[in-house]
Amino acid sequence: MLCHAISPSYGFVKASHDVVRHPKLDSDAKILIAYVQGLPEKWTGKPLGEHAKRLGLKGRAYQKAKGLLKEFGYLHERRRQDDGGLWVTDQLLSNVPLTDREARRIHDKRAGSPQVGPSDHYPTVGQPRTRSVGGYLPEGEEREKNSSHPPTEEPKLADETAEPEPEVVPEVEPEVVPEPADPQVIQAERVLLSLRHADLQLRLGVPEARRLAGTAAEWLRRGVSAAELRLALSRALPEDGVRYAPGFLGKRLKALMPEPLPVEPPVPAPPALRQLIACETQQEGAEHLFRPTGEETVCRPCRQEAAWEAHMVKWVPPPLPDDYKEPEPLPWRERFTILRAAEASAAE
Repeated sequence: MLCHAISPSYGFVKASHDVVRHPKLDSDAKILIAYVQGLPEKWTGKPLGEHAKRLGLKGRAYQKAKGLLKEFGYLHERRRQDDGGLWVTDQLLSNVPLTDREARRIHDKRAGSPQVGPSDHYPTVGQPRTRSVGGYLPEGEEREKNSSHPPTEEPKLADETAEPEPEVVPEVEPEVVPEPADPQVIQAERVLLSLRHADLQLRLGVPEARRLAGTAAEWLRRGVSAAELRLALSRALPEDGVRYAPGFLGKRLKALMPEPLPVEPPVPAPPALRQLIACETQQEGAEHLFRPTGEETVCRPCRQEAAWEAHMVKWVPPPLPDDYKEPEPLPWRERFTILRAAEASAAE
């Protein structure tokens, strides 16, 4: 953002008085004009906001003063692209109100435009010049210089007073890119259009984004998310800037294309379920059914029970002597005395 302050040599004192006596400009706007007009030429290229900060104007006070200056013609702004393709805002601050046409002519003169016409007021801004289109000479001079034969005259019509028919110029219809139907292509187009928020150098139009959406959708099919695609296209931009966003993004989409996802083997289908059959080892009573996995005819619980009985060793108690008698149980008082004696001996 650049700020240019102009101070016409004619009537400068009178113009300054007019600014001070302006009934609708507040004190901040008047002080801002007076401060910028008194700066050296080398400081006038800074943004108007920096000059306002030096005066202590911030926030709403600065915005209000700036709005009044623009409303009454003292401040004019214009956005343009520089040689690197970046957008720049030129600010023109004057001590006299200017129309948009006058401000545009001063902007063109400062930018070095070859065609600057005179202004409406005196003295004029710029000198009148001849109009040149593409470097070609007028028709008469071009023929005298390059043509060895004079141009042949067209035969006159019988009715010279008849008006010639207007030339029909065919209308060139703008190229219309069909709207995609694939959801992944639609998502890729939205990602490409959102790159302008990451960097203005990557600004795309809708037709340009739709031409690149097919290649960008292949990234999504290969497992890349929309956020990862946006980061891969907007990071590590060249230091000298992006001159042509569609060409740059098209090359980056092809050069950084990820590898396709590996093809997973197909999952085998589960085996078909067999019919229920009756278990052969069933005892008397209601039969129980089971679903076999192979050629077995006995259910799993019955097979486990049979295996346990075959390998289990049964314990047989030894025989008692013939004269063995069961001891009579002790009275509870004697059992209590025994237990107390055992506890006392354990405590010692």
